[in-house]
Amino acid sequence: MKSLAIIGASGHGKVVAEIAELTGWDNVCFFDDAYPSLKSVGVWKVCGKSSDLFAEPARYTAGIVAIGDNGIRLEKTKKMQSQRMELATLIHPASTVSQYANIEEGSVVMAGAVINPFVTVGRASIVNTSCSIDHDCFIGEAVHISPGVNVAGGVSIGRLSWLGIGATVKQGVDIGCSVMVGAGAVVVNDIPRDCVVKGVPAKQEGH
Repeated sequence: MKSLAIIGASGHGKVVAEIAELTGWDNVCFFDDAYPSLKSVGVWKVCGKSSDLFAEPARYTAGIVAIGDNGIRLEKTKKMQSQRMELATLIHPASTVSQYANIEEGSVVMAGAVINPFVTVGRASIVNTSCSIDHDCFIGEAVHISPGVNVAGGVSIGRLSWLGIGATVKQGVDIGCSVMVGAGAVVVNDIPRDCVVKGVPAKQEGH
């Protein structure tokens, strides 16, 4: 039996758990630091705190972190790896992922997403519902591509960045690390690291 441990019992976690079931995982159990106050999420059981999982990691075939905050998700993912847990990579069967794309461990691709050839999606990233990533893009680790985002070809997005719902990125643009792109923004120029951009065209706050 294939058993999956998910850290983070949230709405996002529910979507991750369903993808797991759709892709052949027999047993899905959550771990969340709100336990024991929180004992279930949807139809799934919360089995303990994350520390309980790390105390007995061998009980599960693999694990994945379903926490929206990029930094926390990456930290917990690294902890899983330090405990020698295998990281699951979950790809919804209703997504379209090129055979020439590389989806790294601990990442999740949700329903309706399209990932075209020669895209790399880094460790612990989220490619959310009905977004598209065109050819030859590089998505760094622990990035969140929100629902309805469109990323054109040849784009690079640095680690820990977050593209808000419905954002658009022009071809060839480089977005730095730890950038937040506002909902509906249109990014047409390179964006430096550690900033927030929003609007059409997207501009840094305060500029």
